Amino acid sequence: MPQTPPLSALQGAGQVKRSQTTGDEDYPSLCYHDNQLVSGSLDALIQQLVPMLDYYPDRTYIFTFLLSSRLFLPPYQLMFTVCQLALDPRHDDPQADQMRISELAPKMVQLLREWATSFPHDFRDERMMSSLKDITQRLATVDQVYRKALGQILQDLMQSMAVQSRYKEVLLRIRSVATECRTVMKTKPRAQRDLLSVCNDAFTLAQQLTHIELERLSYIGPEEFIQAFDQKPQPDSNQPSNLGAYVEWFNRLSYLVATEICTAVKTKTRARVTEFFIDVARECFNIGNFNSLMAILSGMTMGSVSRLKKTWGKVKTASFDILEHQMDPSSNFSNYRTSLQGALQRSLTATSPREKIVIPFFSLLIKDLYFLNQSSPSRLVNGHVNFTKLQELSRRLREVMRWQEVESPFQADFRIQTFLLTTPVFNEDALYLASYESEGPENNTEKHRWKTLRSSLLNRL
Repeated sequence: MPQTPPLSALQGAGQVKRSQTTGDEDYPSLCYHDNQLVSGSLDALIQQLVPMLDYYPDRTYIFTFLLSSRLFLPPYQLMFTVCQLALDPRHDDPQADQMRISELAPKMVQLLREWATSFPHDFRDERMMSSLKDITQRLATVDQVYRKALGQILQDLMQSMAVQSRYKEVLLRIRSVATECRTVMKTKPRAQRDLLSVCNDAFTLAQQLTHIELERLSYIGPEEFIQAFDQKPQPDSNQPSNLGAYVEWFNRLSYLVATEICTAVKTKTRARVTEFFIDVARECFNIGNFNSLMAILSGMTMGSVSRLKKTWGKVKTASFDILEHQMDPSSNFSNYRTSLQGALQRSLTATSPREKIVIPFFSLLIKDLYFLNQSSPSRLVNGHVNFTKLQELSRRLREVMRWQEVESPFQADFRIQTFLLTTPVFNEDALYLASYESEGPENNTEKHRWKTLRSSLLNRL
């Protein structure tokens, strides 16, 4: 991890920070193409973030650099350096420095407000909070109005952190319940209620799934996607990350679908449950909830479910075939990407809250971002930061943030959501055992696996 550069070096870079450098240097501090910044030294890019008396950075630049700078140095080091460049004395005359800081103060407050609004998670670091409080003290000597403005920023941050903390507590409780339920291996009949006894309307269930999706998506900070590229442990790594919790939700929904189908006692009932999930998946597609759609399809195509030939023989599969075609992974999910673009266009011209909903297939989104990051280096051969790549990452994540801002137009049904989030689901072995109990093994391989699984279950009991 690069250390914070010396202040003198940063001040030197500042001499060329605003213009396309065409001097005698082999490698200018900032490089442009068609008036677009394409690369620059880390020092010069940091200088671009620093407000001056006659300059304030573009908001798109602020977001892009604050988002991706963590690939090169931690946020607290960036905060310290920016404040040092902006507020440290530059003259022998203290009065002149005080006047300069007085004129610069509103811009510094605005920069900190944008930072705190876009990346509140950064301020979980005590060093960030310490810097914010130090800046408050320094600007308050100029005018108490800045103490009040920065105090409001601090108050908003504390509120945001409290909300995040409560959400983490909920995730931990759900994870605890899920861990306890992993040992549940009963197959027929199940002690708990089945889904159809809780909700037998496909549209209602699709609405509740969408409500869960939008809530979980909204808590993911844009920096979490960037941090996912970094294999080093992050602060609070023992806590469930918002991004990780969202991926866990997808997996849970897939296994819940398979569990509901495999554990239904009668063939007719299994067929009805299967058709119900097909209807739910279709409603998710209509809403624009592609993540729940793909999770349901993943559950229905697990080996333990797909082998149930008697069940599938009683299922009307026309809609299922269409949905499978929509989410076909061939040609890099080209069908899904076309549908996603349609949902995006609908969202942009929406006249109702429901039409604004876009919930992407999340695992594919992460994969796309990962390959975008891997497709070109973050550092060029001359040592410059590849700002073109950072801009593309920023553009993609600003789009995700627009999806996150959509609030669910559907009223939460806590009875249904509690079932979806906490009811026991089977692991793969338990699913195959339930599947064999529902429709017996068809060949020697299946018979051998059935006997092995039953023996394993008896040993555990």
